[in-house]
Amino acid sequence: MRELKPWLALVFRRPGRLAVGGLLVLATLLAGIALLAVSGWFITKTALVGLLLAAGVAATINLYVPGGAIRFFAVSRTLFRYLERVYNHDTVLRLLTDIRVALFQRLALASRSRRGELTGAQWLSRLTNDVDALDTLYLRLIAPTALAALVTVLVVVLAAILFDGPTALLTGLVLLLALVTATLGTYLRTRQLAARQSDRQEALRTAVIEHIEGFSELTAAGRTGKHAAWLMRQAHQVTSEQARTDTRTGWHLAGSNLLVNLSAVFALWAGFDLYQKGAVSGPVLVLLPIALLGLAEAYAMLPDAFGKLGATAASAARLNRDCQADEHAAVAGAVDLPADTALLAENLTVKHPGYAPLFTHFQLTVQAGERVGILGHSGSGKSSLADTFAGLLLPTQGHLRCQDQVYLTQKTVLFEDTLRANLLLGSPNARDTDLWRVLEMVELAERFAPEPDQLDTWLGSAGSRLSGGEARRVVLARVLLNPAPLVILDEPFTGLDAETRARISKRMDQLLAGKAVISLAHGADALPGTDRVIHLSH
Repeated sequence: MRELKPWLALVFRRPGRLAVGGLLVLATLLAGIALLAVSGWFITKTALVGLLLAAGVAATINLYVPGGAIRFFAVSRTLFRYLERVYNHDTVLRLLTDIRVALFQRLALASRSRRGELTGAQWLSRLTNDVDALDTLYLRLIAPTALAALVTVLVVVLAAILFDGPTALLTGLVLLLALVTATLGTYLRTRQLAARQSDRQEALRTAVIEHIEGFSELTAAGRTGKHAAWLMRQAHQVTSEQARTDTRTGWHLAGSNLLVNLSAVFALWAGFDLYQKGAVSGPVLVLLPIALLGLAEAYAMLPDAFGKLGATAASAARLNRDCQADEHAAVAGAVDLPADTALLAENLTVKHPGYAPLFTHFQLTVQAGERVGILGHSGSGKSSLADTFAGLLLPTQGHLRCQDQVYLTQKTVLFEDTLRANLLLGSPNARDTDLWRVLEMVELAERFAPEPDQLDTWLGSAGSRLSGGEARRVVLARVLLNPAPLVILDEPFTGLDAETRARISKRMDQLLAGKAVISLAHGADALPGTDRVIHLSH
């Protein structure tokens, strides 16, 4: 269970919300048990009074107090259930936010080589299914278990008050056995199956996505049917293990329910003995067994949660392994940088795992406010060098120190959102006037001003509503908005003609004033204004 520790720490960062949510669940459970207990008492009392009246014996019953109590508990149970669902689901969404933020913070500190170890399908599984397995830890596992234990203690205390100590002790032992059966017993019996099933589900999900992505290649090779049959065999194996897990979980659920019912039978048997001795009345005799039967609601959700705990731990283990931050991943900031220096690279060796070094003994000093251009043909290592400056690719040797930077990668990345949302990623506090100003600089203001939604224009999936040149300029505008003192531009004018490049390059000087700029391109005409140019010899 060590894998869950960092994620449980995130969960317990909101103790106030967890306490309020737990109290709402407790109030719901207690209202349900009280409703059953009072109803049982009232029905029994009414029956006894009816029998006495039928026998000609004078008897009375107060209908108003128990009737009012039944109505109160019925309404309060519904109310607390509604409030609990609304409040706790809001809490789960907040916890999900905490988990995702922590996850992306880890990914930001991980090297590009580590992130490249998984395929897109595997990352999709990490960021959806594995995260979803963690976000309900509180609502599905922690709160129900704690509250079931608390309600059990309260019922045992009630048994001691209404009946006697030995009855309460034996009832408590049976309930403890039921609780262990529903929780620890279920987990021990299903953890290996659930973990293995989680791994196979992840592998199957990845294989299905890759099957869809490579469908044209499989069709061309004539292997579509064989690969689909293989996927069906894997799916059958996953469902078979799911059935085995569900079977074991079902047996433990049945066992815990049986023990709860046995505790009610024992309380009824012990109560008859006390009733014969005159220690309790008939209605009180019925009250405790019915209250014990109400515990079945608290115990019913536990076996399913603990049956999935092994899969949840497996998901946490995958996230801990694949999203682990490298110890030296973050490029040092301005710490130990000489005065007026934006970047200092000393004796760097740059290489990708499993390949020969791209650069050895690389040296570069960029002064604050200086503009450096780096030229090289395709395959010369320009993008790898830019990744190294940005901290995405760790140098295998040497030292790199730099100020905070903003990086325009060679790949144009836009999110399926509005123009405003994509631009605000560069500067979340930017005003509309700032956004229009930067759009004017990259010659996109006239493109979006006539749009009905203007800054709120929807860009489509990956910017599908834009041309390649327009998408590149939106990304460039986003980078120019960022206040970082060091700007790294890899092929900033991809998809733009020479005249447009020249005009935008001249306008960019206004926003880049005082900043250090490292720009990389194939030719000098694709660079913004520079103070000096370095030619790569690869």
